[in-house]
Amino acid sequence: MGLGNPGRQYEATRHNIGFMALDRFADKHGIKITQSKCKGLLGEGHVAGQKVYLLKPQTYMNLSGESIRAFMDFYKAAIEDLIVVYDDLDTSYGQIRLRYQGSAGGHNGIKSTIAHLGTQSFQRIRMGISRPAPGRDIADYVLSPFSKEEYQEMPKLLDKTVDAMEHILEHPFEKTMAKFNG
Repeated sequence: MGLGNPGRQYEATRHNIGFMALDRFADKHGIKITQSKCKGLLGEGHVAGQKVYLLKPQTYMNLSGESIRAFMDFYKAAIEDLIVVYDDLDTSYGQIRLRYQGSAGGHNGIKSTIAHLGTQSFQRIRMGISRPAPGRDIADYVLSPFSKEEYQEMPKLLDKTVDAMEHILEHPFEKTMAKFNG
């Protein structure tokens, strides 16, 4: 699951980096994320000998959990197979952090996901977008486009995230955390 907001005005914003990572993964593996299902856009394919589903909730960030819950129920998916990819203010730009559990840390998309899943224990890939300068409104910051310098570094960040997603398909999450967090 990649978190973001639907609509052209949000496409290139920091809050949509989860969508961008899913798109990069989909492009690499020839998966089309075009099916309208489970309150989101869904793609399915095979990667590393496994069936994978890629979901971009279309409920807007703050209601992401509705789409994720609808997917989990419809496909009878196990929570252990869920990976949520999203932007993180507390991780430096260009870095990723993998976690298995924890609070939402102020992220409304994760807050909604936790509420709809009834647990804080699910696999996450947090993509660093860094914090804004002191005094800048956080909502404005996450809904703003990346700087020119950040765009230049974007391919490396997306590729690193895709590498982690692929690694998870073939290794235990703990091994992927050890490899990509340190």
